[in-house]
Formats: sequence, C-alpha cells, structure tokens
Amino acid sequence: MPWYFKFMQIDIITILPELIQSPFEHSIIKRAIQKGLVKVNFINLRDYSLNKHRQVDDYSYGGGAGMVMMIEPIARCIEDLKSKNNYDEVIYMTPDGETLNQKMANTYSTLNNLIILCGHYKGIDERIRELFITKEISIGDYVLSGGELAAAVFCDSVIRLIPGAINDETSALTDSFQDDLLSPPVYTRPVDYKGIKVPEILLSGHAKKIEQWRMEQAIQRTKNRRPDLLK
Repeated sequence: MPWYFKFMQIDIITILPELIQSPFEHSIIKRAIQKGLVKVNFINLRDYSLNKHRQVDDYSYGGGAGMVMMIEPIARCIEDLKSKNNYDEVIYMTPDGETLNQKMANTYSTLNNLIILCGHYKGIDERIRELFITKEISIGDYVLSGGELAAAVFCDSVIRLIPGAINDETSALTDSFQDDLLSPPVYTRPVDYKGIKVPEILLSGHAKKIEQWRMEQAIQRTKNRRPDLLK
C-alpha cells in the first residue's frame, strides 16, 4: 500500500437502502470501494424495529400533519453500531443543519468512521438529536423527501478526496472552492469550433504563463459569479 493509504468506513442508516445504493455503484465512488479505500454499509432501520410491522414512525405529539421517526429503532441501531466500532461523527442529514461546503468535505475526508442518519417524514424525535447526533449537515436551503440523496451528495464530496480515489489527485486540488475561488474555464479539442477558438495562451506550452492566466480567470469568474467568496 502507498504511504498515504487510509481506510474509511461509512455506515448509512436508512429506511430505503435500495434508494441510496445506486450512486455508490458507479464512477469514482465505485473505484474507491473496489480499491479498499472506503467501505459503505447500508443499514436498514426497520431491522431495529420490534414492531411486527417493522414500524419506525408515529404520530407527532401536539398534532399537526406528518409522522415523526421514533426514538427506539434509531437508538437501538446507533448503539448496536457503536458497540462494534468507534465513530468520529454521527451525522444527521437535515435541512436545518450546517450547509455543506468544500472545506467541510476536506475535513471529513481525513476521518475514519462515520455514521450517517437519513431522516424521513417530518424528521426524527428531537431527543435523538440531543442524545446521539454529533453533527447536522444540510446540502442546501430546500427540503427533500428523505435524507438519502443528501447523504449520497455528502459521501461523494468526501470520498473523492480520499488519496487514491481519483487517479490524478491534483485534479481534486484544483476544483472550485478549494482555494475560495471558482475554477477557471477549461478547453479540449477541437481548437476552433464554429469560430470560437481556444485561448492562445493554452496552446503556448508556457506552463508559468498558463498558470497565471488560469489564476486570473479564476479570480475574474469568482468576481462575476460568486463575489461573496472573495470576502
């Protein structure tokens, strides 16, 4: 193994494991799993229900529309996982969590063991958040049907940063937001498409000037599209 080899385990608690599995069966995440860099387990929360109907939700105290995910199945599940492994974080994907960004993804890519809880319905009983959850993460100011897609987005942003997940590791280092700038424009063949030509500087072979051009373009693009990042 290379000197930088690390292993990450992610246990995702969900009531719909079949919904979330597909993103982990393709592209960079699939290769990272095959290389043994990361192991992702899909834990069916209904397996921890003692109800014959495998119930994991109930009506909300105080009335109102929507069901609430119950304490007992979630608690049993997390306690069972913790009895077998030490976890760096127990994450709950929720719209009112801290918004995911590149710096957060960088940080989580250095950890080893994560639990991710996917919510549904009107959310989870608040006492689960108080007793078990160590981090709450949102992927944006909107509501999804459940936390599975949000968990997949989070995992993709993290796993691709694990050393060895991407064949050319410098590619991840030049992504948007890594240095609080958007990425500069990129080009490939043909040189001329309908009169729109690749900038001459990129054809010059002059590495230093190309790097300077890319930095200037990144700064300009950030000013135009995301000036908030430059603050």
